Amino acid sequence: MTKRDTNSTHAGRKGRLEGQVAIITGGASGMGRAATLIFLDEGARVVVADLNTITGAETIALATERGHGDAVCFQRTDVSQEADIEAMVACALDRFGRLDCLFNNAGLGGALGPIVDTTMEDWDRTQHMMLRSVFLGIKHGGRAMLKQGSGGSIINTASVAGLGGGGGMPAYSAAKAGVINLTQNAALELAPGHIRVNAIAPGFVQTPLIHAKSKEDMARFVGGRQPWPDTGMPDDIAYAALYLASKESSFVTGETIRVDGGLLAAGPGLFPNRAIHATPGGSFAMSGAKERPGKDSVR
Repeated sequence: MTKRDTNSTHAGRKGRLEGQVAIITGGASGMGRAATLIFLDEGARVVVADLNTITGAETIALATERGHGDAVCFQRTDVSQEADIEAMVACALDRFGRLDCLFNNAGLGGALGPIVDTTMEDWDRTQHMMLRSVFLGIKHGGRAMLKQGSGGSIINTASVAGLGGGGGMPAYSAAKAGVINLTQNAALELAPGHIRVNAIAPGFVQTPLIHAKSKEDMARFVGGRQPWPDTGMPDDIAYAALYLASKESSFVTGETIRVDGGLLAAGPGLFPNRAIHATPGGSFAMSGAKERPGKDSVR
């Protein structure tokens, strides 16, 4: 598995988000930081909403180095708290005068271990951070966009773990499944106001959440389950978010876009994923592929 040198070095400014104002939760690192830098490069003004003030300052410094110091600000935000979400939206309106895009991206790994060993406190914390936060973002971001009257785009980070069993820890997977369903329902409710609501379902992406420091670490983590040979990087998610934030997706709503290197397309793994062909008599013959191990936790 190879690691591409993306690192949010967006070539040139094309202005796909010119004049727009975006809020990106979890914007201080990983996929959120990548989206912040790319959105700024495309002409947006961005509120970076994150609980981590240290990485938040680092992200603002990176944006300033690229000439975007006046177009970005940091708002310390606990996305599980309604007052913080209200303050986050108010920050965008007060600082930049409007809100066109909200990227509900903040998250954590969530409760670990089997269902029978998961405490109520760990379960609730996972749901609050992964699902309640998205509800609150849609509620207050959508309210601001409706009042503004010019439409908008709400993007939610889901996961392939929310699309079936065996893709992640139970609490995490349940929260992400909830995000996907909430995305669909919100899309229906907000469509009359020309507010699009979509989700992105990443697979294996090298972010601080995974703790893979090198392409070798990432390859061991993925363990041959992903058909695409390259490592998923934060920019891969950021570019999907860019499309959903831009006018290019003006007829797309209620959708969950998988960005997973073919992970779910590979299916249940009953056979190796290459050179499967039927033989006379109805049996199958396989060549050119090794057995894939069973599936495991993914983001």
